[in-house]
Amino acid sequence: MKRAIALASWLMLMVIMVLSTGQPALASDYRSSAPANAEVYLITPQDGDVVTSPLAVKFGLKEMGVAPAGVDQSGTGHHHLLIDLAELPKLDEALPATDHIKHFGGGQTETTLTLSPGEHTLQLLLANYVHVPHDPPVLSEPITVTVK
Repeated sequence: MKRAIALASWLMLMVIMVLSTGQPALASDYRSSAPANAEVYLITPQDGDVVTSPLAVKFGLKEMGVAPAGVDQSGTGHHHLLIDLAELPKLDEALPATDHIKHFGGGQTETTLTLSPGEHTLQLLLANYVHVPHDPPVLSEPITVTVK
């Protein structure tokens, strides 16, 4: 339900921009700046951990704050968890919601994740009120966990 509300808010913003300017708004028009020292990271699990599923995943953030999607507040964003991505998504466009890109638009700082047995990569990416990554991107180093 929260994802539907966030998507509806984003779509409404796009409609307003088209109607007010006569031109479609580009996601890159909505990039927000981030301090150069901002950092997002995984508190748990940590790189190399052997875990059982479901597993608790906790997000960390330095030099910025967390705000839900749809809330345009300077110096804030919300988390996106990248799972087993072969390559990063475009960092100047709104992030899609997929099985590999989990949105936490409610401002959540933790989740419980169900993963199949085997090796998995996890990485965090902070994005602004319309799911567009900041400039510069606030992106964690990827970690690898093994689910037994």
